[in-house]
Amino acid sequence: MGKPNAEPRASWVDEEDLEAKRKRARLILRRLEKQYPNTRTALNYETPFQLLVATVLSAQSTDKMVNIITQKLFQKYRSPEDFLQAKPGELEQDIKASGFFNQKAKSIRGLSQKLVEEFNGQVPDTMEDLLKLPGVARKTANVVLGNAFGKNEGIAVDTHVHRLSWRLGFSDHDDPNKVEKDLMALFQRNKWFIVSHLLIDHGRTVCFARNPNCAECIVNELCPAARVPAVRKKKS
Repeated sequence: MGKPNAEPRASWVDEEDLEAKRKRARLILRRLEKQYPNTRTALNYETPFQLLVATVLSAQSTDKMVNIITQKLFQKYRSPEDFLQAKPGELEQDIKASGFFNQKAKSIRGLSQKLVEEFNGQVPDTMEDLLKLPGVARKTANVVLGNAFGKNEGIAVDTHVHRLSWRLGFSDHDDPNKVEKDLMALFQRNKWFIVSHLLIDHGRTVCFARNPNCAECIVNELCPAARVPAVRKKKS
């Protein structure tokens, strides 16, 4: 996932106590909610199973590419049983454009087998059961639980969430599970689901991995990693 903590950050964040950090985090959240009122997952899906497969495919890929792949994939494979009946090498070719297709195909077959054998072909709606599925870690489980079932069991930490968590002074860890734990301590549980989406949206539109657009950032003065002051637009 990389190490965003190699980037410079203002020293005042290291002196901030937990309550001060929570207050700042929630102020940032309110601004992001206003900036991205329609935030949602960019992955296209109709069922929890489709979202599960799409999320597995999204690792080391883009949501845009995954949506291109799944447009045909979900017409061809409609259930876990369909994936299990695919000829050797066929699934790999169908998802090749997503990258790391051999491992992803193995995970999809494995989780499909587990769903058929233990869950009557249905995607479970608990963190404990989702983590039993091959290829499913907390990030994938959080995506499925939040989007498909409306459950706030945690915060999905992808590269955008990881990067912004460091820049905003929310977490100093490299391990995504530890980053998630830090974020969960800052935000109310009913906000966990949306925190991930908002940080992802902001990472994609403003807080880029390279050359973040700090001048246009709505949380500039609240960010210890801001490189330049915000440019306030004059009212016409």
